[in-house]
Amino acid sequence: MSTVGGGRSEVEVKRVFIGAGCNRVVNNVSWGACDLVAFGAQNAVAIFDPKTAQISTTLPGHKASVNCTQWLPSNKFAFKAKGLDRHYLLSGDAGGAIILWEYSALEGKWRYVLQIPELHKKGVTCISGIMVSETEAVFASTSSDGTVYLWEVVFPSTGEGDCKLLHLDSLFVGSKPMVALSLAELPGNAGHLVLAMGGLDNKIHLYSGERRGKFVRACELKGHTDWIRSLDFSLPICTDGEAHSILLVSSSQDKGIRIWKMALRGSLDSSQSSRQGKISLASYIEGPVLVAGTTSYQISLESLLIGHEDWVYSVEWQPPSPVSSEGIAYCQHQSILSASMDKTMMIWKPEKTSGIWMNVVTVGELSHCALGFYGGHWSPNGDSILAHGYGGSFHLWRNVGTSLDNWQPQKVPSGHFAAITDIAWGRSGEYLLSVCDDQTTRIFSPWQNETSVGDEGSWHEIARPQVHGHDMNCVTIIQGKGNHRFVSGADEKVARVFEAPLSFLKTLGHAISQNSTFSEDIQLGVQILGANMSALGLSQKPIYVHAEQHTIEKNPNDSLDTLEAIPDAVPVVLTEPPIEDQLGWHTLWPESHKLYGHGNELFALCSDHEGKLVASSCKAQSAAVAEIWLWQVGSWKAVGRLQSHSLTVTQMEFSLDDKFLLAVSRDRQFSVFSIDKTGTDETSYKLVAKHEAHKRIIWSCSWNPHGYEFATGSRDKTVKIWTFGKDSSVKLLATLPQFSSSVTALSWASLDSKKNNGLLAVGMENGLIELWSLSVNRTDDGLAAGVLAAPVARFDPLMCHVSSVSRLAWRKRKCEDCSSIQLASCGADHCVRVFEVKC
Repeated sequence: MSTVGGGRSEVEVKRVFIGAGCNRVVNNVSWGACDLVAFGAQNAVAIFDPKTAQISTTLPGHKASVNCTQWLPSNKFAFKAKGLDRHYLLSGDAGGAIILWEYSALEGKWRYVLQIPELHKKGVTCISGIMVSETEAVFASTSSDGTVYLWEVVFPSTGEGDCKLLHLDSLFVGSKPMVALSLAELPGNAGHLVLAMGGLDNKIHLYSGERRGKFVRACELKGHTDWIRSLDFSLPICTDGEAHSILLVSSSQDKGIRIWKMALRGSLDSSQSSRQGKISLASYIEGPVLVAGTTSYQISLESLLIGHEDWVYSVEWQPPSPVSSEGIAYCQHQSILSASMDKTMMIWKPEKTSGIWMNVVTVGELSHCALGFYGGHWSPNGDSILAHGYGGSFHLWRNVGTSLDNWQPQKVPSGHFAAITDIAWGRSGEYLLSVCDDQTTRIFSPWQNETSVGDEGSWHEIARPQVHGHDMNCVTIIQGKGNHRFVSGADEKVARVFEAPLSFLKTLGHAISQNSTFSEDIQLGVQILGANMSALGLSQKPIYVHAEQHTIEKNPNDSLDTLEAIPDAVPVVLTEPPIEDQLGWHTLWPESHKLYGHGNELFALCSDHEGKLVASSCKAQSAAVAEIWLWQVGSWKAVGRLQSHSLTVTQMEFSLDDKFLLAVSRDRQFSVFSIDKTGTDETSYKLVAKHEAHKRIIWSCSWNPHGYEFATGSRDKTVKIWTFGKDSSVKLLATLPQFSSSVTALSWASLDSKKNNGLLAVGMENGLIELWSLSVNRTDDGLAAGVLAAPVARFDPLMCHVSSVSRLAWRKRKCEDCSSIQLASCGADHCVRVFEVKC
C-alpha cells in the first residue's frame, strides 16, 4: 500500500492486478520450495502464486532485461524447507548483474538484499544453486562472456542480520560459453561438490572441489552432437540406507536426453570382483572416472531418451519427497520432466520390469499457437508441471487423477511479452483493452465466481481480439450505444475497426455474472459468432452464426495441405477464465473496416464520448503528414483533416461535451480544435488555439472531466495546467513542481459531483506514478481563476512499473459518489496494472 498525507485528503492505493508475460529466454523461470514461481518480465522479477493464478508482485532493481532466476531453496529441497520462513531468490540480467532477494513467507513481504559484487561482462545465462545446510547455499552463474563464478552465501539464522557472501572461484571456459549449470554434493564424500556445465562445445564438463576450496576440472562427458541446453543432478540415490551414486540428466539441441550415473568406485569394485570374467553391457558404456579428493566415481551412460522432435530446452528431476516428518530422509523419484521446442513436455520413468526409461506422459502437443516451450518445471510436491513458451505464455498441468495419472490444464497468469503502448477501458468499465509491440490486442477483466459474491473477483485475460503481423501502437474503444467496437493502429498506415462477436458478449456476461446490468439487447442483433485468421493475411474474417451448419458439409478434398488451409478457429463461449490455447485461437474479433489515408505508421487514436467520431494521427516529420484525420463512426468516411502540427501528434483527447479536440505533439506545442457536428453527415472544424507549451516533446494530455481545463506533460519533467476560455484564449493556471523523470502519461479524474475537485495521475519514464489533487477555483460565471495542486500519493516502487509508463486511464465509476476509483496503467516493462485508489 502507498499513502501520502498532505493536500486536501489522504489517499490510499492498493494493488488490484498485474498482467505480464514471461521474457522469452531459457532458464528464466524458477519454482521455489515456498511454492511460488519467479520469472523475468522485462527489467523486473515477477512473482506468481500457482494456486491463485495471479501475479502478486514485481521486484524493481535490474537495469537490463532479466534472463534467469533461481530460488534458494529450490523445489528440489522442498522436503527440507517445510518450516522455513525466509526464502531467497537470485536473478540475473542481460547486463551481467545478479541480485539476491529475501522473501518472508509469514509476512508475504519482499526485501532487496544485495547485488553480487563481481559483474559478468555480458548477460547472465544460467544460475544454479544448492542448499548445503539450512543457512548456507552455494551457487554458480554463467554468462556469454565465457566465465563461471562460484559463490557461497550464508543466510542469517534469525530474522535479523545480514547475508554474508563469499566468492569461491572463477572458472574461464574459453570462447565457447556455457549455457547450462548444475551443482550437487557428492555421495559418500562430505564437503565435496561437483559442478556440471554444458554449452556450445557439445560436451559436459565436470569440475569438483571442496565446499570452500577451488574447483578443478575433473573430466568431460561426450555424446551429445549439438549445444547442451540443460543439466540437472538428482539428489544422491540411497540403497540400504547409504548413498553410493548420483544421477545427472542432460538435454541438447540434438533432440536427445541422456542420463549419466556417477557411482562410488569402492562400491563398484566389490561388485565387479564377484563377476569377473562376465562382460556386461555396462562395461561398454562406462565413461571416465571423476576424482574428488581421496574418492573416485565411475561415470557411465545410464540411458538415452529419444522422443522429442525438436530442441530439448530443459530437463528436471522430480523433487524428492520426505520419508520422515523431520525432513532429513527423502525418496528421490526416478522421474524426469523434459520440455522442448516441439510444443510438448514429457515425463519419463523407468519401466518396472526392464528398467528401460519410457515416456509415460506427454502434454501440450495440441497447441498450434505456443511455438514451442523454453523450459519446464515441477511443483515442489510433484503434482503439477509448468512450461513457459515462445509467446511469453505459461502452461500449467496438474495431475488430478487418484489411482491413474490424469494431467489437466490449469489457469495461469498471462500478459504481453513486449512493451505495451496503449490501454482503454470498456464503455462502462467492464474490461480493460491493451495493445502492444508483441502484435496482439488483449482484454483483461475481473471474473466473478461463486465465492466472490458482491466482490469483484480475480482478474484474468478473457480474450485476445486481434493477433496481428505488425507492432501495435494505439487503440480506442468507441463510446456510445450499440455493440462493443474498437479501432486499433499499428506499424502500418491503416487503422482497423473490430466489432465484438456473439461468443465474446456471452463470455463477458459470464465474467461479470448474469445478474449484473450487462445488456443482453446487444446480443440479439449480433449475427457474427467469432472470427478466423486468413492464412498469410492480416485481416480477421467473420464466422457467422448460421454458417456453423455449413461447415459440416465441406468437401473432404478441400482440406489439402496448402498455405491457405490453416485450421478453422472455433469460437467458444467461456464459462471460466480461459487458458492460453483458447485465448490464442478461439477469442478473435472480426474486422469490419479498414481506414486508409495516413502516409506513415499510426501513432495515436481517440474517440469522442458520443461514439460518432474517431481521430487518428501518424508518425510525421512534416506538417503535411502530421495531419489529424477525423473518421465518422458507422460510414467510416474521412470527414476532416486537421492541420496544425509539424511533427508527430503524440496524444489527442475530446473534451467531455465533444466540442473541442485537444492534441499535443513532438513539436512541443498543443492545439485545440473546435468540432461541430452540424448535420447528419457533416462535421466542421477549426483550429481555435495553438501554444508552445514546453521546452521538450509533449507526451501526454488530459482534459478535466468537468470543465475546459486540461493538463500537459512533457519530457522536460513538468506538468502544466491550462484553461481554455470562451473567447478561445488559453491561460496557464499552474505548473507543478518538477518531477524526477520525464512525464510520459497523464489522466485526470473527477472526485465529486460538485465538479471542482479532481485527481491527476502522473506517470513517468522511470516507471513511477504519482497522484495530485487538483481543486479548481472558479469565478461567478464558471471560468477557472486558479487551481490548487497538492501531491496526495506517491506509489510504492514495488507497485510501480520498472520502465516508462505508456498510458494511464481511470476506470468509469459505477456510482458517482463511491469512495474508491480504479486506475489502470501500462508500460514498457510488459505489464498492465490496475490500482484501487480510496479517497
